[in-house]
Amino acid sequence: MEQLGLFAAPRRLFTCTPSKLGSYEDCPRRYRYTYVDRPAPPKGPPWAHNSLGASVHTALKNWYSLEPDRRRPEALPTLLKATWVREGYRDEEQELQVYRRALAWLESYIDGLDPTDEPVGVERTVAARTDTLALSGRVDRIDNRGDELVIVDYKTGRGGVSEDDARGSRALALYAIATARVFRKPCRRVELHHLPTGTVAAFDHTEASLDRHLRRAEETAADITADTEFPARVGPQCSWCDYRKTCPEGSSSAPRDPWTAVE
Repeated sequence: MEQLGLFAAPRRLFTCTPSKLGSYEDCPRRYRYTYVDRPAPPKGPPWAHNSLGASVHTALKNWYSLEPDRRRPEALPTLLKATWVREGYRDEEQELQVYRRALAWLESYIDGLDPTDEPVGVERTVAARTDTLALSGRVDRIDNRGDELVIVDYKTGRGGVSEDDARGSRALALYAIATARVFRKPCRRVELHHLPTGTVAAFDHTEASLDRHLRRAEETAADITADTEFPARVGPQCSWCDYRKTCPEGSSSAPRDPWTAVE
């Protein structure tokens, strides 16, 4: 008597984050160095702008961990000093200048916040699955506003932000999808909070626009799975790549000093 199989083997999901997908789209070679090659090639020196961003993000996270009556401007210097990442700066003078700049951003930013507001999540990991993806990501902040949740993403770069940036950010859209599934509550609005200028760029997604971002994410994952060459995408971004010295194509680009972006 023939014994029938109980069920077909489940399809293996592609595990990813928005940054993982974005890395491939920026440059398949950099994706290979980061996520495929083991051991991974050595990286170049740390970047000051990454140190600055990490310091500010962690200070804001710790600000929300305080009791509401302690969320005051006087707490910021201690919070920022405790989280300050010193790598990548040209010298102590530049580091001090950037620290003061970052502190001023934080003071201005929290001046517009209600210290009694409790976000649904701060540096919260959310996740969702589709037929092909196992998606996860960490959201800077999730606000509860009325009947919906809102994605808040902090930005510390020199360039400003616009509604087009908020609408076109696949990371924010995927965060919104995952957040809605985790908390079982609508989440369509995404916001970019640019601390250097105090501006907020926002976009209210529809189900259709969120679905378009999700479909593109699945298409990128399919491209990654099928790729065997991982070609380099040469361009100005090569000067900022952690793997510039390793990559034969990218190594011809002019290197940037680690502190350039914070000057």
